[in-house]
Amino acid sequence: MVPKDPDNSLAEVLRNKTNRPKAIRRLVIWYRRNSAVTSIVDSAATRASAAGNVAGTVVSSAGNVVTNAGSIAGNVLQPLVFDPLRRLQGSETSSEGKKINSGDRLWVAVDGMGGDQAPGAILDGCLQAIERLPLRIKFVGELEKILEVANELDLSEELEHAQKSGNLELVPSGDSVGMDEEATVVRRKRDASINIAMDLVKKGEALAIYSAGNSGAMMAAAIFRLGRLKGIDRPAIGALFPTKDPAQPVLVLDVGANMDCKPAYLHQFALLGNIYSRDVLQVSQPRVGLLNIGEEECKGNELALSTFGLLRNESRLNFEGNCEGRDVLSGDFDVVVCDGFTGNVLLKFLESVGSVLLDVLRAELPRGRRGKVGSAFLRSNLKRIKKRLDHAEHGGALLLGVNGICVIGHGSSKSLSVVSALRLAHSAASHGVMDDLAQLQKTSTVTV
Repeated sequence: MVPKDPDNSLAEVLRNKTNRPKAIRRLVIWYRRNSAVTSIVDSAATRASAAGNVAGTVVSSAGNVVTNAGSIAGNVLQPLVFDPLRRLQGSETSSEGKKINSGDRLWVAVDGMGGDQAPGAILDGCLQAIERLPLRIKFVGELEKILEVANELDLSEELEHAQKSGNLELVPSGDSVGMDEEATVVRRKRDASINIAMDLVKKGEALAIYSAGNSGAMMAAAIFRLGRLKGIDRPAIGALFPTKDPAQPVLVLDVGANMDCKPAYLHQFALLGNIYSRDVLQVSQPRVGLLNIGEEECKGNELALSTFGLLRNESRLNFEGNCEGRDVLSGDFDVVVCDGFTGNVLLKFLESVGSVLLDVLRAELPRGRRGKVGSAFLRSNLKRIKKRLDHAEHGGALLLGVNGICVIGHGSSKSLSVVSALRLAHSAASHGVMDDLAQLQKTSTVTV
């Protein structure tokens, strides 16, 4: 029974189990049971509400992710689809989107009949270059063939517009020099397109010449028509090789003009490459290396040993020592010097790397449906890798050591390669390369 003491509170009564009546004990039990259930229900409701909030956030985030992914995909794909030149040129920006002033345009002579794809691909590339670069082009070739191929490729309207605007001029020529003909044929075919284009540079009517034709004929015509620079015994062909950094190519010379070299030739190649890298590639202090079988000074054949001493004592160069074959594409050198035989082997080897790498990766992909899906995702990336490793996609090689700016394109050059090569010619013509080469002529030469 409940105590009669009025001072006894209800709480004390409830705490005293022995004094609780049955009704109160049942009330306490009921409360405890329902309190537990209520707590469970409240907890479950709270968690359900939190889960709903999380689900809403996830769905909202998913929408944002999809939107962002679409935006990113558009940003990545657009330059690849609509501006492949930007992809091939790395970080270098073109003049697209900017109005080109007529006064800024420079004249470049183009051998329209040189190359496996000539004159169609050459003409197409020139018309594209006029739209992208501050250039005017003297297109030299057999007029009848040029007009015929322009009609076949639906380029007649663009050609007519370029002519009317004064940005392209057709210059007639005689029979062209074939890709399989001897270099000395330029002496007999005096009115060939390559000779007429060289004469335009010699007369000052063009600041540079580009040809994707017979490289031997190109070199012979340059020597006969333009002449060698004073103090340079042999011209060299310099090619840009890719490195780990797309914006930092390495210049390798010679890559095929001189099979047998003397130490004095390699010394001159280093001086020419240094000027080219500094003026055209805008490298403030080009790092020059000598291609060799080891880094040590004592390594190499007689040519390498003698050349090392000349380059080490040359105050006009930042000579970094020997460059092993594995270091050519490392980005540790800006200019790599070698004889034409070794350089040409290196060049042809590099040409095969992209295709071989692509074939190996294709062979290693899994078969069946998974392989097809993987190939679809990787195909564009693999093609970009292949193009990045192919020096021909970067334009052309510069013939250094002659009294004029000459760019030699790959024989299989297509329109995109032509645009890249003309960009190279414009860069060389607008950065004062010939002025610095003229200063080089005033210095004494080394004879060994």
